Amino acid sequence: MDPYSPRTHTTGRKKKIGLSQKEYTKITGTIASVRGHRHRSDHLEVNGDSMGHTSGEGNTKSQNDSSFIAETSFVRAPLNSRVVSTPSAPKSSKGKKRQESLDRVPLDIQEALILEDLLFVLSGIEGTYITYSPDYSPEDDDPLRGIKFVVAPSLDSSLSDLVERVLPLGTYYTAIFAFIEQRSHLDFGLVNHALCAAIREMLRDYQTLLSQLEHAFNTSPSFSLQKHWFYVHPTVHTLSLIYQLVLELAVADDPAGDLSSESSSSEEDEEEAARNEALGLGGAKLKAVLSDINKADVVGGMVGGSGILVKGGEVLTIIYERMQNMSGDPTASTIYGKLLKSAGKPYVEMLRDWVASGRLADPYEELLVKESKFIDRGILEVDYTDEYWERRYTLRDGSISPGSSKRHQAGIPPPRSIGGRLPGGACVPPLLETWKHKILLAGKYLNVIRECGIEMPRDKKYSEDDELSMDYEKFYKFIEDAYSHANQTLLQLLLKDQQLIPRLRSLKRYFFMSQSSFLTHLLDLASSELRKSSKSASAAKLQSLLEVALNNDVGTEDAYKEDLKVTMADSGLYDFLLKVVTVSGVVKAEEGNGEGETKKEKEEKKPLQVIEAMQLDYNVKFPLSLVISRKTILRYQLLFRFLLHLKHVEQSLSAMWANQMTAPWRVPVPTHPEFEGWRLRVFLLRARMLAFVQQMFAFVVFEVLEPNWHALEAKLDKVVTVDQLLRDHVDFLDTCLKESMLTSSKLLKACSKLLVVCQTFVLYSSAFTKSANEAIASAQDPEADPSKTKRWNVLNNFETNFNHWFLIHLDCVQFYASSDNVSLLPLVVRLNSVKTG
Repeated sequence: MDPYSPRTHTTGRKKKIGLSQKEYTKITGTIASVRGHRHRSDHLEVNGDSMGHTSGEGNTKSQNDSSFIAETSFVRAPLNSRVVSTPSAPKSSKGKKRQESLDRVPLDIQEALILEDLLFVLSGIEGTYITYSPDYSPEDDDPLRGIKFVVAPSLDSSLSDLVERVLPLGTYYTAIFAFIEQRSHLDFGLVNHALCAAIREMLRDYQTLLSQLEHAFNTSPSFSLQKHWFYVHPTVHTLSLIYQLVLELAVADDPAGDLSSESSSSEEDEEEAARNEALGLGGAKLKAVLSDINKADVVGGMVGGSGILVKGGEVLTIIYERMQNMSGDPTASTIYGKLLKSAGKPYVEMLRDWVASGRLADPYEELLVKESKFIDRGILEVDYTDEYWERRYTLRDGSISPGSSKRHQAGIPPPRSIGGRLPGGACVPPLLETWKHKILLAGKYLNVIRECGIEMPRDKKYSEDDELSMDYEKFYKFIEDAYSHANQTLLQLLLKDQQLIPRLRSLKRYFFMSQSSFLTHLLDLASSELRKSSKSASAAKLQSLLEVALNNDVGTEDAYKEDLKVTMADSGLYDFLLKVVTVSGVVKAEEGNGEGETKKEKEEKKPLQVIEAMQLDYNVKFPLSLVISRKTILRYQLLFRFLLHLKHVEQSLSAMWANQMTAPWRVPVPTHPEFEGWRLRVFLLRARMLAFVQQMFAFVVFEVLEPNWHALEAKLDKVVTVDQLLRDHVDFLDTCLKESMLTSSKLLKACSKLLVVCQTFVLYSSAFTKSANEAIASAQDPEADPSKTKRWNVLNNFETNFNHWFLIHLDCVQFYASSDNVSLLPLVVRLNSVKTG
């Protein structure tokens, strides 16, 4: 059966061409014979099957009776006649025969034949005289670059020049069609699907044009190659714009990565083969499967090394950049604007759902916001790095705050080698670059509210039917409104419903020992327990003693004191702080200790006493755990342990003073002036130590903690965003740690050495009393005093050590007060009074 209908309206055609009836009959017969020649084998097979013979007469009768005109469904759909039902002959022999046939064909016949071929080529099908390029190979060539067509060299030069102008349409169409077929796969995400749908809609207009051209070719005698060019000329530019976009999307991934992966895999072939054989995975079948997978990854648009498809925000960025670069071309602006709007619809819908309800529906990881599902609110109970708030929802590009150059490095894919863009969803569309942090925070706020069991309804001002696009101002007004609403709702929840300010005041009262005497009661009640080892102490007993001390705290009524509990730290305060401040390795040179000495110190390290390990903990529930997180509680604990140490040393020195009010220290011994001098020196050293500890405690509480707390309260009264609230709270604690000298290794070392000297001095209290009794007993003969030399040696050692470390500490405080920590100036004055005293 001949799949092509003979041309009708011969009378009109004759008048237009200007040929005689005989010449016209000859021309039309030639065209009919050319058409029939393409499927002669198929005709013979069909005739043989239907008529039962293959004689010339039978063939003639079959051609006359079995006409394609009878197939009305195909006549009404002319493009269907472009489909070749049987395999064509080999390209080399077929092309050779066809090219030879044009040498003796008249010019008007050449035009008629080439017009029919063009209808094939514009549909992406090889014609008779317009064939695939000799270099084309379906197996090796990238279909996204399109098929190149060449015209027979025997075609007249005037016609060939015009045909060459039309041929790029075939290349564009095949490339675009291959792009649609490939990127419509599920793995490419919703943005690519929407883009393919928009391009498919544009191709529908192109296919309609082809149908009209074929109808004109079959019915209009005046249809010529010039008219054909007139009709398709505007479409050439339109399809070229889409083709350039398709080509950029196709080459956006990194081809170098594929090459490197191939080379690396070839180097590891032997090792992998041995391992696979040992695991029973060797053989040609496995290699074939792996080869298919690798090939599918390359064809699928995978990035070498990173494995991220060109999808999501990266697709929108490429379209937007092309639209900006070609803004001087009205057609390009229109085409790319339509594609950007259509491709951005699913992206905008995902953003809209995120900022309006806090739900992240991103199955293909296309959005700029990323969720770490393994981090949930339960991790807040044991997390000291605020993973839930900082890492649960993040930006895929790694940026952490507005205007900050820092980025999260973990999990951030490397940029493309071509173009330098981040791949996939990590690429933020330029239109959203300035809004990305508000988009992230809006959804984070809403998620916290949802975790509290409060569902956030959609804003009634923007219904589901409202069409929002990234180039509409209304869309950004929607984001701003959603951000403000989420922020104010969560802020109200924290400050009003969850009573954040009273909670912080409770923390300040107990951890900073402000306006509360419970710590003094606790130290008195637990004096015997505090001298035990931290491993042998009873946590239950300490907790009960804490509750007694809290209940006896006169003038203090706190509804949150039940949330306090006693815990034991694993390491000493100063050892822990030195590890924290020396993470960068800067302090290693300052300490001047080798690794061997550090190991020796660790080996000789004694178990911690309760007083050195005891700390307070504070239970707080979600969502307050976002503000009073484990990270912030750790800061409170460090400040508390420092104050506790100072308070403990102060009480010990005060107890030593009470002990030295007894007879051995107050009985005058005029006959023993040496003992009187020694006793005064002991009193003076104890007084200086007590003054130092009291001045340190007073400075930290009244010069550091109280002023900074009042500054924090003033900020909380004016806070407008949740992020600002979190930042102000952490900044307050960091400032307190810095001004309390807990972030400088030199200050820490000097201060800790001084306090150790004071503690050791207290431990020698009984020895000093024994020496005093011996001196009084030998008052009649001072020269016979057996402990004279020993007590002076001990006292001189304490004085030497205290004066040495005190001067080092004072020098460090003066240095830092004059450089980067002006808040230490009041401490300089206080320490100078101790020095002169």
